Amino acid sequence: MKFANIAGIAVSLGIIGSAAAADPFYLGSWTLTSAVVAPWVDPHRKPDDAERVRLMGKTVVLKPREISGPNPFACAKPQYKVTDYGPDMLFQGAFDEMRRADKKVDPKALAASLGFSGSRIRTLETGCEIDVHFVDDTTAEIGLNDRVYTLKKR
Repeated sequence: MKFANIAGIAVSLGIIGSAAAADPFYLGSWTLTSAVVAPWVDPHRKPDDAERVRLMGKTVVLKPREISGPNPFACAKPQYKVTDYGPDMLFQGAFDEMRRADKKVDPKALAASLGFSGSRIRTLETGCEIDVHFVDDTTAEIGLNDRVYTLKKR
């Protein structure tokens, strides 16, 4: 049997071609590894530490039809949409709000201070309460209650 015939049979049986049907880059297990006070927080007011302590080390699993993990990350029916945000639109537009209040604020510099580079940042809108901003394919950040949480893909 010739190689072309073997390859054709393998493709029709689904043995070859899994790369074309690969899951989106964001699906999988993500661990909450760190948290910092968000840049938009009043420096005279520190956020409560109980939530940070409760979430550190926990896993958020992005599945095709649900997000599992600790509250408030769990979501029964996410509606995923990947978009590119400018630095001003990160964390639901928080950096733009800061710039409007103080023209000296630079959203790109704020984004860079959190590890983002470039003028377009890949963002996963979940249709739930949380948007996920990607530093790269294995590092993401989420804004929650005056903190920026870092997630690492496992």
